[in-house]
This record gives sequence, structure tokens and C-alpha cells, in this order.
Amino acid sequence: MSASAAKISRKENSNHDGADETSEKEQQEAIEHIDEVQNEIDRLNEQASEEILKVEQKYIKLRQPFFQKRSELIAKIPNFWVTTFVNHPQVSALLGEEDEEALHYLSRVEVTEFEDIKSGYRIDFYFDENPYFENKVLSKEFHLNESGDPASKSTEIKWKAGKDLTKRAGQMSNKAGKKRPHDEPDSFFTWFTDHSDAGADELGEVIKDDIWPNPLQYYLVPDMEDEEGEGDGDGVGDDDDDEEEGLEDIDEGDEEEGEDEDEDGDGEDGEDDGEDD
Repeated sequence: MSASAAKISRKENSNHDGADETSEKEQQEAIEHIDEVQNEIDRLNEQASEEILKVEQKYIKLRQPFFQKRSELIAKIPNFWVTTFVNHPQVSALLGEEDEEALHYLSRVEVTEFEDIKSGYRIDFYFDENPYFENKVLSKEFHLNESGDPASKSTEIKWKAGKDLTKRAGQMSNKAGKKRPHDEPDSFFTWFTDHSDAGADELGEVIKDDIWPNPLQYYLVPDMEDEEGEGDGDGVGDDDDDEEEGLEDIDEGDEEEGEDEDEDGDGEDGEDDGEDD
């Protein structure tokens, strides 16, 4: 290789190394700028969360009088809450026959979200005098503990003698006559003593987020199905049946007329034969 060629080669390598160094420096600067922009986005997200929380708190207060009025109206309907729970697919899976009997004494349900919504909520179940336990109110509360982790606590149920459904439930079956899966509570009331995973308490979330906002939709489920069934019986289906019956009558009439014509035809032929004789 000539001297001039060697110089050119070294120059090219030098330029390539410089380009790599420049590229790495630009990338590092870009990463630092991205981090700064991301911090601004996070700051705005936190600000949005605070403002959303204020709006939610505002509307929680505005909804309270309507929840109170709804509770007063529900109190006029016997067995409203037990019917609502039985009609809810997820809750009904936890109900044995004796659970349902006990829930017939449930007169009111209240869900209270704490002022700092993120910190938790409480569900209160109000019961009339009943043969199962002494409590007038059973509550379960979900909150954040001192370390900021989800936790829960609940009312201790004061069972009457021989009426503890959480102990008897293991030998009970659900309405369909099938044993419940082992990973499900043996009784609805076992839920009050289960604090193993407060952050993933499905029943609490279902009651708070699905049933409580509009319990009427589950209370009315069977009635709506019955109305649809009645509509099918009184509507198009009956018309079809009438039309089929009408067609059958027409067919039978045609067959009878055909038979009469055949008989008359035979008689005339016989007379003609006699005249010929």
C-alpha cells in the first residue's frame, strides 16, 4: 500500500470513529431530554389525578341524597336485596340455601366511599331480627394500611347457637345440587372473615361497582324474562299456530269433499250400468 493510500485509510477511520462518538453523545442527550419530558408528563398525570379526585368527591356528595331516597323506597319492597343477590351471577355462585334464608332478613345495604376515594370504602349490611346471628349490622371495610398496601377488616359475626353458617357450609350444596369449587368460599358469610387478599376482593368490588350503582337492574331480571316469554306466547308464535291449525282444517275439508265426490260418482256409474242392462 502506498503512503498516500495509507493516509487516506487512516483519515477515513478517524472520521468514522468521530461519527460514532458524536452519535453516542447525541443519543445520550436525547435520552436525558426524554427523561425531562417524561417527568413533565408524570407531573401532569398527577395533577390530573388530583383534579379528577376532587370532581369524584364532589359528585359523591351530590349523589348521597338520591342514594338515601332510593334506600327509603327499597325498604318498601320485601326481599329486595336477597332477590338482587340471587339474580346476580357472581354473587349467586356463593349462596347456599341457608345463606339465602339468612339474607331474607337483609333490609338495607349501604356503600360508603371514603373522602380520599383511593384509600378505600365500606359496605354495611343491615339485618332485621333473625334466627342466625345477633348483629343488626355487618360491615366490611377496605382501606390502605400503614405501609400503603390494601387491607380489610370486618364485623365479628355473633352467631346464635348452632347457626354458624361458615362452619356448616362445608356440607351444604348450592341450589343446583352441585358442590362449590374449593377455591370459592363455602358460605357468603365466610367473606366477612376472609382478609387474605384485600386488594383482589372480587365480591367487594362487584357489590361496590356493579350492584350498588343500580341494584334495580338485577332485581328485575326474572320479571323482564317473564315478560319476554309472555310476549312470545301471545304474539307471533300464537299467530303461526292459528295459521297452521287453519291450514289443517282446510286440508281436512278438501279431503272430505273429495271423498263425497267419489261416493257420488260411484252411484251415478251404478245407475248408468243398470239402465244399460
